[in-house]
Amino acid sequence: MDAAVGAARDLGLTVTDARVLHDLFSVVVHLAPSPVVARVPTVLPAHTDLDVLADRQRAELDVTRWLADQGTPVIPPSPLVPPEPVRRDGFSMTFWQFVEEDRSKEPDYAANSEITADLHAAMRAYPGPLSFLSAADPQFVTDSLDLLGDSPDLLAPADLDRARREWQVLEPLVRSRTAFEKAFPGVDLQPVHGDSPPANVFAGVDGARYADFELVTLGPVEWDLAALGPDLEAAYNRGARRNGMRPLNEDVLRFVNAVGMLRAITSLTLVPQFPALLEYLSPAVDQWRTTPFAGGVAG
Repeated sequence: MDAAVGAARDLGLTVTDARVLHDLFSVVVHLAPSPVVARVPTVLPAHTDLDVLADRQRAELDVTRWLADQGTPVIPPSPLVPPEPVRRDGFSMTFWQFVEEDRSKEPDYAANSEITADLHAAMRAYPGPLSFLSAADPQFVTDSLDLLGDSPDLLAPADLDRARREWQVLEPLVRSRTAFEKAFPGVDLQPVHGDSPPANVFAGVDGARYADFELVTLGPVEWDLAALGPDLEAAYNRGARRNGMRPLNEDVLRFVNAVGMLRAITSLTLVPQFPALLEYLSPAVDQWRTTPFAGGVAG
């Protein structure tokens, strides 16, 4: 919070009543009375240094600014400061327009899943470069599987053995666009949100807005529906039909669900930074044990 306030003042913003809006993987600070919000990532994989983080943040800023210019309802970068990540006190942060939240609204994940198809339709024309499935962060998965070998208290050896064997099947399809397209012929790739947009629709007093594009990537639309289940998949397909887009591909869903489960399991390595994460991840590990090996994706 101190870093965000100091950086904002250096940028010429008046900040006298800053308050934390959110504190989970990032600290989100309203720099009141300025209509600006700083987002400061704080829980990061070991390989994500400030240069890597800043590159990711630049992509997020560029995509959201472009979407806002097209009239897509997003939380846009703040127009009061340059649209660039700012470093201060060992953090890299971004600055966003403050939007008043409608706290009376309960999340409607079915509606959010349906309008995710609207977001995908809008993102198809984004002209900027994006890396293939960077949101999967394969280096994090690989590194974490190594680290978990020294942490049997976080993941049992038998579970770790299965996770490593699954990653041998899935990793080539995550790292290589060519391998993915060979495995899933005819499945188109496009810019996607990268981080479960149905869970990242912000209820503003002026209506719903798409938010948190930190993991924006090039990939199949299925990536944004990973692990949400058949009811929300059906809601997305309604939106896809309305936009003249294809329905979700069942084979690709199995793939992204399997990768998503491995990402959840390997996120156990972040527990020392964020102990409360364990209670969220333990049910995911239990669920993973009941699923087909590598989601049924053939090696």
